[in-house]
Amino acid sequence: MSQGRIKTAVLVAGSWGTAIASVLADNGHEVWLWTRNESQAAEINASHRNSRFLSDAVLSPSIRSTVSMEEAAKDAAAVFIVAPSSAMREVAASIRPHLGKDTLVVHATKGFEIGSLKRMSEVIAEELPAYDPRRIVVLSGPSHAEEVIRRCPTTIVVAADELAAAESAQDLLINSDFRVYTNDDVVGVEVGGALKNIIALGAGLSDGLGFGDNAKAALLTRGLAEITRLGMAMGGDPMTFSGLAGIGDLVVTCTSRHSRNWRAGSMLAQGLSLEEVLSRLGMVVEGVRTTQAAYRLAMQYKITMPITAELHRVLFEGKDPKTAVEDLMERDRKHEN
Repeated sequence: MSQGRIKTAVLVAGSWGTAIASVLADNGHEVWLWTRNESQAAEINASHRNSRFLSDAVLSPSIRSTVSMEEAAKDAAAVFIVAPSSAMREVAASIRPHLGKDTLVVHATKGFEIGSLKRMSEVIAEELPAYDPRRIVVLSGPSHAEEVIRRCPTTIVVAADELAAAESAQDLLINSDFRVYTNDDVVGVEVGGALKNIIALGAGLSDGLGFGDNAKAALLTRGLAEITRLGMAMGGDPMTFSGLAGIGDLVVTCTSRHSRNWRAGSMLAQGLSLEEVLSRLGMVVEGVRTTQAAYRLAMQYKITMPITAELHRVLFEGKDPKTAVEDLMERDRKHEN
């Protein structure tokens, strides 16, 4: 792929999609940012702001927003799908008529499809049957949109079975503020990016209950063990979980108030119901759906995931968060490794 100015499309105009659009605009590319919301598109085009998701940011005037999928995706050399996991199948299907055979497809969604338990690249591959699935790129790593949009130093990873596709994505995105590594472990990068949101919910719960840094350090460490255990069972490379999509993303999501998963856990610790938490946040909290998926995947692969299991009981079975933590601490004694 040429490194000159090309047309790119970003779907959809949430916080992370808007941040990726800004990186592409900084690199001199033509950027179309798709949204279903006409008033949001009008605001982005007229005032260069996305007030719902990134209220303090002024966007590049070279970012154009549209509610037309055809206008956004037709003739685009690269399409970045940043839809919630629940909408991935629909969005992927909607670009099918407008996708060229050589278009680069990148997704930056961290989750599973609940019904099928499929990873996002698998969902995309099913909806784009004429597209080579080896060229589907996944973008992940420690990257809060609120910091990327301010051009804070950020390092991420792009992975594809065909390394040349990952390198094309790297070429499009990399700059002095946004460093991009490549990887060929699609499974590991997707699993690590999805499962860290579960542990971030637990970190928010722990902080909200006032359990301190010792407890959170243990939660991250044992959480990483769970992520690695399931990721390896699904075919991921264990080294991936020691990298940006594993421990890197885990640390940033579990320790930052930018993290909506951390905030959701903290609000649950204050006694709010899950429905109240999601209503107050007003944005997708992927860790909730991912907890459902991981709980089922753990049973499918016969993997022990005690933190995930306790969070599932808190979220969906009404268990008291403090009791859940106490039950984790009182599990039978074990060897660490």
